[in-house]
Amino acid sequence: MKLSLATTIAATLASLLIAGSSLGQPVNPPTPTTRILAIGTINPGVDPAAVRSILPKEVRETVQLYLDGKIDQWFSLQGRSGVAFILNVTDPAAARDMLEKLPLGQAHLMRFELIPLAPLSPLRQLQGMSTGQQ
Repeated sequence: MKLSLATTIAATLASLLIAGSSLGQPVNPPTPTTRILAIGTINPGVDPAAVRSILPKEVRETVQLYLDGKIDQWFSLQGRSGVAFILNVTDPAAARDMLEKLPLGQAHLMRFELIPLAPLSPLRQLQGMSTGQQ
């Protein structure tokens, strides 16, 4: 039953995405950024010993960002080294500034790819949903 419901929801979302692209109106009206996904990786060619020497301070300052509510969730990357943070920040420039102030960022040893996240806009096309922003 659960698989059937999940399949139905996935098929509905897929059909909304496909059907919406063929209509004369925009597929996805603008939606606000609600979080930012930050994927951090060590820069190529960096000496691992340099990273290890800074890591204790990096961890303490990252935990402080979590306790301050700036980091909502954090994960390690599967199959490669790095981290993924879901940030409670809506401005990519503010997110970049915050992450570059961490010790590995200050030492230019780590970089972050920032991806703004927003609500799933095609859900607005479901029957009875408003397409205007509220």
